[in-house]
Order: sequence, then C-alpha cells, then structure tokens
Amino acid sequence: MEISASLVKELREKTGLGLMDCKKALIETDGDMEKAIDYLRKKGALKAAKREGRATSEGRVGSYIHMNGKIGVLLEMNCESDFVAKTDQFAELLKDLCMQIAASAPRWISSAEVPEEILAREKDIYMTQAKEAGKPEKMLDKITEGKLKKFFSEVCLLDQPFVKDDSKTVEELIKEKIAQLGENITIGRFSRFQLGQSN
Repeated sequence: MEISASLVKELREKTGLGLMDCKKALIETDGDMEKAIDYLRKKGALKAAKREGRATSEGRVGSYIHMNGKIGVLLEMNCESDFVAKTDQFAELLKDLCMQIAASAPRWISSAEVPEEILAREKDIYMTQAKEAGKPEKMLDKITEGKLKKFFSEVCLLDQPFVKDDSKTVEELIKEKIAQLGENITIGRFSRFQLGQSN
C-alpha cells in the first residue's frame, strides 16, 4: 500500500515522532491512523523502557494553584538535558502533572514508595474483608492483589488514571513523552497544599 506524505505528516504532528517511525507505523497498519498511533505507543513504551535508568539531572519545578486559591502544587520534574527542559512538550507535561496532583491528591510517586506498614495494614484489611464475604481460601490472595492494585491507582501518582484521558495512566503518559522527546523523564518530588489540611 502506498502511504501519502500528508498522512505521514499528520501522524507526525499527532505523535511528535520521526518521519520514518510514522511511515513504518502506517505501512504496518495499512494506513489506519488510530492503529498506527497504537502501534507507535507500543513501540514508544519499548523506547521509553530503554531510556529508564539514564541520569536525569536537569529539569524544572512547576506550580499550579487551583482557581479558588485553596489548593496548590509544587512539582519537580527531571530530564537529561536543559534543552529538553525548555521545550513546550516538557512544560505541557509538567503543567498536566501539577493539575493531576491537584485533582487526584496522590500521596506517593510510585507503589515502591508506599511504607511497608501501610502496605501490610491494607493487605490485612482486604484479606479480612474477603474472608468475611465468604470468598474461597484459594481466591483470597488474588482478591487482595486486585484491591491493592486499586489502592495504588488511588494513592500513587504513576499508577493513577490520567485526569485528561483516563484510558492511560500517568506512567504511560510519561513514557509517551519519553518516546517523543528522546530523553528519560522522572518525577523528583512533589508537594500538595490544601487550605485547612495539615500533611
């Protein structure tokens, strides 16, 4: 199938990826734009995985104050170079993540940061609930695991559904940006302030 230059250009504008990547994706998916985007997202996740672990000593601190002035967020987001830190795409991601934190109030960046005692307490609660609901013994671990996953999606930033598009998690959103920008991006730290609430 012949892929037109305008189709390649359209896909490039939508994804921010290189012309050859876009052309290949369209060839692989017979010119179907949506399938090509999915193809590139899958490919992007692989590219992003290769970049994980690379040092991120540059970046920016972003802030967001909710319209009524009652919620504020400070977020440090890191990348590999000052060049990427100054791009519009990096700034847009930083702003989106500040809004995500304001709206969804995560307590930790990732599930790896959840303290062991909180994890143990949550597991105990879910196990007890499942037993009291009369669930079979062999299903208890699986039920507990499912509830823990839901818990992480509520309290861990990377596991939360992205507020602007809940078909992907924040982690998937960041991996897409890593693929587009060609650099590793990490969350350094964040603080969320809500009027009348102590930490």
